[in-house]
Amino acid sequence: MGRDRALHAARPVPGGMSNSSSAARQRAALPNSECAVSLGSHQRTVGLSQNHITPPWLINALGRFNLDPCAADPRPWDCAEINWTTHGLDRDWFGLVYLNPPFNRYEVGDWIARLAKHGNGISLVHARTEATWFEPIWQHAATILFMADRIHFHRPDGSRQSANSGAPPILAAFGDEAVLRLHRCGIAGALVTRRHDQPSSLQKSGRRAA
Repeated sequence: MGRDRALHAARPVPGGMSNSSSAARQRAALPNSECAVSLGSHQRTVGLSQNHITPPWLINALGRFNLDPCAADPRPWDCAEINWTTHGLDRDWFGLVYLNPPFNRYEVGDWIARLAKHGNGISLVHARTEATWFEPIWQHAATILFMADRIHFHRPDGSRQSANSGAPPILAAFGDEAVLRLHRCGIAGALVTRRHDQPSSLQKSGRRAA
């Protein structure tokens, strides 16, 4: 259960992300059901039986949570004190939530929007900043940690998956307690604590507007 590598303190980035953040913020025109999937999940993918369990070092770094509304069954360890394996979207959420949403393009947007509405928790997802399902993170997350390294998920028996997550991961914090967790976790990456919307000055053809 050791960490993949030594973790270093995240670098706060007040005022927004560096370099090409405005290009990454291009809004996707597709609905949630047609957007890219999330980082990984405790639940099954569409048409597959694979579960993607959050590595224990990440939970240890963030601290204990009150609720995991989409926990795996079976699972090698808990990510929260209370772990729901079914009907997580139909129940009343409480306390500090840990959300590693379903690896399912038809559901991920609903889970992210629900956490944003709850306003108290941390979500682990891909940095799919252009996707429609990412909008609640841009609009409501108080802090985003763009992690420096891709992570390896685990299987239900606790074994580590050989391949990494396949895309850059982020941790999105909603609420004051979640923000403190990200600042104190020691996970390598860049913390974005504020953002500024920059409208595009380019025409659809890609040429600069006159």
